[in-house]
Amino acid sequence: MSEKNLKIFLFLAILINFYLTLALTPLFNLDEGAFSEATREMLLNHDFITTYLNGNLRFDKPILIYWLQALSVSIFGLNEFALRLPSAVAATLWAGGIYWFTKKIYDEKSAVFSAFFMVTALQIGLIAKAAIADALLNMFIAFSMFSLFLYIKEQKEKYLLFSFAFIGFGFLTKGPVAVLVPLATYFIYMIVKKDLKSFFKDIFNIKGIALFLIIALPWYIAEYMAQGQKFIDGFFLKHNLHRFESSMEKHKGSIFYFIPVILIGLLPWTSLLIKYLANLKAKLKQKDDFFLFGSIWFIFVFLFFSFSGTKLPHYVIYGYTPLFIFMGLYFKEIKNEFLLSLPLILFIVVLAVLPSVAASILPKQKESVQNIILSVMPYFNTFYYLSLGTVLALLLIRFTKEKKVLILGFSMIFILNYVGWIYAHAREFPVKHAAKYVKEHKINKIVMYHINTPSFNVYAKMLVEKRKPKSGDVVISKPSALKKYKYKTLFKEGTVIIAKIEK
Repeated sequence: MSEKNLKIFLFLAILINFYLTLALTPLFNLDEGAFSEATREMLLNHDFITTYLNGNLRFDKPILIYWLQALSVSIFGLNEFALRLPSAVAATLWAGGIYWFTKKIYDEKSAVFSAFFMVTALQIGLIAKAAIADALLNMFIAFSMFSLFLYIKEQKEKYLLFSFAFIGFGFLTKGPVAVLVPLATYFIYMIVKKDLKSFFKDIFNIKGIALFLIIALPWYIAEYMAQGQKFIDGFFLKHNLHRFESSMEKHKGSIFYFIPVILIGLLPWTSLLIKYLANLKAKLKQKDDFFLFGSIWFIFVFLFFSFSGTKLPHYVIYGYTPLFIFMGLYFKEIKNEFLLSLPLILFIVVLAVLPSVAASILPKQKESVQNIILSVMPYFNTFYYLSLGTVLALLLIRFTKEKKVLILGFSMIFILNYVGWIYAHAREFPVKHAAKYVKEHKINKIVMYHINTPSFNVYAKMLVEKRKPKSGDVVISKPSALKKYKYKTLFKEGTVIIAKIEK
């Protein structure tokens, strides 16, 4: 298949997975709801330095993603499309960067496939249309690393300065991790190359440091002037240092946490990942400097976050970019197209048996879990099984390897968005509908109890009180959390209830 035709399919994959499905589901809680509500309050308060969530200071992330979301909302209105659009644009540029870089150092066909693998991978499909900072951060990390490697190879200072600039924007997006990944990768790479003298010369480049500070420092100074020590304690200590030292918000796991994350997150390309890992030692012996650089990049991210106290699935994505490039280079070595399809085939089988498993365990679950299962069961219908069966049949039919790659990619896009839409009916659609009920009935005061869904604030365009309900309160909660209260149900859907507490 020609590069021209492959580019058309790449464009279609980006269009469908990143843009046409942006508003398919309501905002997912907790992260999307929190980012979006902070952006809404930024516009409401006209405070573009400090972010707030439900009226309280929010120091989780730096400012750049909020600025971009605020700009998008100002143009398109307060809706899922506008809140998610900055991530979609960032993911598109990230894919374009992978294409440009791979074409520059290898060849165009590998470049198109590398970008296609990135666009259609399961975890990328999630963050590319999520109203959070991760697509933007990954774009800046990728661009800083591409620039750094080109500087290593060509010794043109402009690439080093580009790297400093992208690190600066990354630091303005999510903080120290944007510095850590390129700095640690470059350090380890230069140790292997036995050239630490050049490493220290480069990282202390005066023009580069000045460029980084010009980009990143003004907001940090402004925020410190506005909030003082609370900013230092909340952002640098709590949300960066303490995240590594200990588990935050119950986000913990063993050192093996990211192994299943990667195997599932890179679907449908898990076979290519396994091929890369199987050949890693042999490939490192070859004189391919980017293979060494990219492998250090991925392995450092994987190991660093494996030993971090706080673990979240998207942390390991910071090391995915080189994997997509390696996949584009080496997928031609896959001789058996069935092996290429096998991970997605197994995933479809799991999805096919999932409704039966859910139905069998339903009676033994607590009420909140039962409500979740009952909310999604109606969507495990004839169309669900016909869809999975059709995709499975396509995967079992023999095609040329390039056509099979396209089938795998678009099948993953369909499955991700369809299953995500079903999952959203468990809680996210009920939260959105609850907010609509509150607005329609002109309820001006809500108590949020035993539920943490900031997307409710976004859709209802209001702040909530978080406390134990009292007589006369209108409360949004989980049905199981109100058992000890006498109340009148005003709205109930899935796992969400709005009730008025009685005496």
